[in-house]
Amino acid sequence: MQTHPGEIRPLRIALCVYRGNPHSGGQGVYTKYLSEELAKLGHKVEVFSGQPYPDLDLQLVDLERLASLDLYRADNPFRIPKITEFRTLIDAAEFAIMSTGGFPEPRSFGWRLERALGPRLNNFDLLHDNQSLSWSILKLASKGWPVIGSIHHPITVDRDLAIKHARSAKAKFGAYRWYGFVKMQTEVARRLERVITVSDTSREDLFKYMNVSLDRSRVVPIGVDTTIFKPIPAIGKEPGLMVTTASADVPLKGLHILVDAMAEVKSVEPNAHLVIMGNPNKESNLVARASELGLDNHVKFAGVVSQDEMVWLYNRAELAVVPSLYEGFSLPAVEAMACGIPLVATDGGALPEVTGSDGETVLLARAGDTLDLAKKILQAFDSELLRNEIGSNGLERVMSKFTWAATAKATEQNYIEFLASRSEL
Repeated sequence: MQTHPGEIRPLRIALCVYRGNPHSGGQGVYTKYLSEELAKLGHKVEVFSGQPYPDLDLQLVDLERLASLDLYRADNPFRIPKITEFRTLIDAAEFAIMSTGGFPEPRSFGWRLERALGPRLNNFDLLHDNQSLSWSILKLASKGWPVIGSIHHPITVDRDLAIKHARSAKAKFGAYRWYGFVKMQTEVARRLERVITVSDTSREDLFKYMNVSLDRSRVVPIGVDTTIFKPIPAIGKEPGLMVTTASADVPLKGLHILVDAMAEVKSVEPNAHLVIMGNPNKESNLVARASELGLDNHVKFAGVVSQDEMVWLYNRAELAVVPSLYEGFSLPAVEAMACGIPLVATDGGALPEVTGSDGETVLLARAGDTLDLAKKILQAFDSELLRNEIGSNGLERVMSKFTWAATAKATEQNYIEFLASRSEL
């Protein structure tokens, strides 16, 4: 493709994601909104996705479903497929990796993507890989195809925290085995020509932990759908209600810190109660820990909630909390702020970069500090005026900085710059 800086013409984009459903985490949300907004800019976008599949506007975006064994489906995680479900050697390898404690999806998705895309390289101007970072991505790039990778934060952080918080030698080995794909992703990330990430903090950490060159990485903040996540004044506040999200109950998300903080909060605010939007991990001790602390009636898991239910809960609550030990960005933070709800968050990773100034658009606690998190929550409960001020300022910050239209426009500019740089080689 011949193009020059500043020149914008419709591009043919293959956007791939190994796990596409928005309820599976941030990469599903990113895939949905980025693909649709790029299409609105006039580009031809086809999404290649593994299961669970993304929720896309198929009037705007094409979807190529790359069926897997779907080994981690919500109703039957770590399932054993029937023999009739095995169609290819990829299926057999996927099951074998899971059966020996590994997480196969990034690797097995790459194999399927390579088979699907290999014969179609001339149909697209570029491939945008959303965090699968498989060997197959490098193989496609080796054929001369322009490849950009999105990395929301270094997965090495997740791995290291999981190992650190493992409660036994067996659990520690299990964490090592589960995150076996990280070595592959680190090497692939290091060798990609261009990487897009979501914050300056994440860009610096990708360099620090995954050796991704600063010269080859660019920052494009992600956004929130402000037509859905918005204040709804007709929904009355429930006194004492706090909400948080947990697409994955893993140490990185800091839920164990928040549950411990709730014991301190309850001693001062007996009416305080927490609803966690998500399910506890199979290996988690959060439910038992809450019971041990006498919080059975103060901490509840709501399970997987719809987007409408999430917005209703945000508007119903007096406070939202993001207790993460580390975030490369934090969609839950901007979604809560977009609803005008006051936010308590930690200073883990890029959270201060996203949420803004302590006492103005957020109340910031030290990451991993139970007592400081409890202190900030109690500070919010102590003043309705402060909550209203932080909620209003946070909403204004989101509307001015974090929209999907802005994300798509900045991504488009990165595509143009990247393709132009390759044509000049």
